[in-house]
Amino acid sequence: SFLWDPPKYFILLGISDRPWLELPLFVVLLVSYILAMLGNISIILVSWLDAQLHSPMYIFLSHLSFLDLCYTTTTVPQILANMGSSRKTISYGGCTVQYAIFHWLGCTECIVLAAMALDRYVAICEPLRYAIIMHRPLCQQLVAVAWLSGFGNSLVQVVLTVQLPFCGRQVLNNFFCEVPAMIKLSCADSAVNDTTLAVLVAFFVLVPLALILLSYGFIARAVLRIQTSMGRHKAFGTCSSHLVVVSLFYLPAIYIYLQPPSSYSQEQGKFISLFYSIITPTLNPFIYTLRNKDVKGALRRLLARAWRPCRR
Repeated sequence: SFLWDPPKYFILLGISDRPWLELPLFVVLLVSYILAMLGNISIILVSWLDAQLHSPMYIFLSHLSFLDLCYTTTTVPQILANMGSSRKTISYGGCTVQYAIFHWLGCTECIVLAAMALDRYVAICEPLRYAIIMHRPLCQQLVAVAWLSGFGNSLVQVVLTVQLPFCGRQVLNNFFCEVPAMIKLSCADSAVNDTTLAVLVAFFVLVPLALILLSYGFIARAVLRIQTSMGRHKAFGTCSSHLVVVSLFYLPAIYIYLQPPSSYSQEQGKFISLFYSIITPTLNPFIYTLRNKDVKGALRRLLARAWRPCRR
């Protein structure tokens, strides 16, 4: 039982200290959200409907797109609603659900990106054994591990965060509810929360990142051994999209979560959180589509199939 009364709601400051920025940011977020929805739904549809995209790489890619869809939907509609309203509030329960889902999806994405790097490693370094190693059940197991471990991490964070007292403090200097901002708002000693957050995030961010970098180290060595420049270009082409996505996702996350709480700047943190909760999920489908002939071909076939009945 709680020894304190949780606040009924939190006030999310967002950029209310810069009212002139609200309309441009509202437009940018709305356009980004629409693009994120369209782009990620397109990738999920072509991965499911096109038989040529039923390989492990596209199983992971469709899960990544689904994660990005959920990621943006967890935060952006509520940010847009607050920007269009004078009462910039979120209920205590809504706030808890928001940071719970946000952390679940974030950690799941870390592991899905690592699984994609493993897939690229096997495809380039063990091409003859690719079908044997990256069989469908293994891909499904890796995806299940990603979702379950992300959920486990989120559960620990929520159990610790809901026990924090806020002593009447209700103003969050953020666009949405996030664990570091909640810890910063608390009026109690949060050493346990700080340490647990640091350890779990280090595990979920740095271990997958180490595996990604290791995979790409082996990939680079294998690619440099390819004799033809065309072969090298093709091999690098299949990996470059994934590397760009990894950079866009990991760099902001490392900045936010892997610095000591004392040096955590809420002003910088809220804009960086906004970047990886909306800009990264919006860019991901376009990065994969623009640099991937298979996805572009599948999209063309899907559009041609949808267009055929309309022309009759």
